[in-house]
Amino acid sequence: MSDESVMSDQNSMPDLKVTGRTKIKRGANRASFDRKAAYALIDHSVVCHLAHLVEGHVVVTPTCHWREGDHLYWHGHRLARNVVSPGQGRGNTEVSINICALDGLVLARSAFHHSVNYRSLTLFGIPEEITNDEQKALHLERFVDKLYPGRWAQLRPMTRQELAATGVSRIPINEASLKVRSGMPVDDEADLDWPAWAGVVPRESIWGKALPDSHVTKEQERPVLGEGLF
Repeated sequence: MSDESVMSDQNSMPDLKVTGRTKIKRGANRASFDRKAAYALIDHSVVCHLAHLVEGHVVVTPTCHWREGDHLYWHGHRLARNVVSPGQGRGNTEVSINICALDGLVLARSAFHHSVNYRSLTLFGIPEEITNDEQKALHLERFVDKLYPGRWAQLRPMTRQELAATGVSRIPINEASLKVRSGMPVDDEADLDWPAWAGVVPRESIWGKALPDSHVTKEQERPVLGEGLF
């Protein structure tokens, strides 16, 4: 299913799956299973953290991600331990992936009530490796163009060796939960007259101005993505 078909019928999108792993017990009032909001956070973010078992040990690996339809994708070297590859004995190994955006600092009148505004999405699933070369190349194109719109068409075509060395995995966006904190501090009523400033310091992130390497010519235009928020 394409992104266009998914987003064109948002009102009928099913909620994320509530399970024993996704049900939020502490701060349940901040829980959300809104699929549309989850997609927005995935598409907005660049890096996720993937937790998986390697030889009996839990390993957390940061990696870049992207979304197509109702699947979350990530890439790495085909032999990397965060990419599921046939013959490595890691098939059917569940992973947990977290994506978190820090939106602001929440300053209260007591240290106890200080907090942060954030959006945090945690997903669970069994990874599936994309082994078809044509499909894998299409997914990698989507990944590159997510970070740098229109960039793929400007690049030297990927070689067979490069494609073979790159692994792409995905999990369905189904068993997941979103936790969100927004708004002002919640002070104790007895503290409201305490003479300390209270409120929110919003956090914004921007791309800086692109810096050319020594081989760029004057005729080559600088990328414009440096102007936007992320």
